[in-house]
Amino acid sequence: MRILVTGHHGYIGSVAVPMLAAAGHDLTGLDIFLYEGCDLRPGFEIPSLRLDVRDVEPTDLRWFDAVVHLAALSNDPLGDLRPELTHEINFEATVELASAAKAAGVERFLFASSCSMYGAARPDQAVDETGELRPMTAYAESKVRSEAALSELADDNFVTISMRNATAYGASPRLRLDVVLNNLVGWAFTTGRIRILSDGTPWRPLVHVKDIARAMLALLEAPRELVHGESFNIGVDAENYQVRELAEIVRDVVPGCEVEYVGRGDPDPRSYRVDFGKLARVLPGLELEWNARAGAVELADAYEEAGMTFQQFEGDRYVRVNHLKRLVAHGALDDDLRWRG
Repeated sequence: MRILVTGHHGYIGSVAVPMLAAAGHDLTGLDIFLYEGCDLRPGFEIPSLRLDVRDVEPTDLRWFDAVVHLAALSNDPLGDLRPELTHEINFEATVELASAAKAAGVERFLFASSCSMYGAARPDQAVDETGELRPMTAYAESKVRSEAALSELADDNFVTISMRNATAYGASPRLRLDVVLNNLVGWAFTTGRIRILSDGTPWRPLVHVKDIARAMLALLEAPRELVHGESFNIGVDAENYQVRELAEIVRDVVPGCEVEYVGRGDPDPRSYRVDFGKLARVLPGLELEWNARAGAVELADAYEEAGMTFQQFEGDRYVRVNHLKRLVAHGALDDDLRWRG
């Protein structure tokens, strides 16, 4: 397939692109390269359009068979920075992009959604795709609204699929330290302390970026009748963890570390366990290979190879909101996160 990957230069995209290319697909990226220079290591290069996802027209998409839509303000802190901007980029631009894709004759639209839309779920019950959606942040709300809009756009000629990714982790050329396991390993590696800001009880489902990419490839290639108009939780049931369990895993992996509870001791209201049975049933040949322990080992090795220091860890290179704040403060970006000049 000829596939356009928006946000191909980001945390997930820079892992997914080489996997899609290795499967034989013809790839083009679309990105405004907000995180150019924020590399942990060199990435895989593909032809790309340097274009804001808010500015895409049908003529930009007319040659593609599929669109993988990853571009977004990628987490809750960015959503809290300016909620209206998250609405514009994550929701309005998603709908406009999908509409343009449909008008251009694109056949399949794969959307990177999130399990964060489940918000605060009952801890004694894993929630599946039919569960109540309780978005608690601007980011999660944008995913809920986008999925609903995509369902309305879907028809016999336009296949829409939503990937409700669990919390991502793992080494990537465009590393993020603002996701839970990457952050805990970063604290351990650079300080010998594992800092927990809650009481450690909240539940999080985790999935490695390489397993997200595997699921992405499988959904792009799956028979239409299996995936059309569907949402899928992306992960495996065994990878639901409480934050304190993740801290213990990291303590085992990084020798000599101690766990510190540095918050007020309150539980994080965002807590959810997720049922991933639908993905396994619909795509029985798909095998997600990673677990949190193996991921922690990979991260520690990657940090050591890169010579990660505490100054880098607490800086703005690998923390999305800090990096964007710096670009705005220095005048490189305007308040709408568009490049100046």
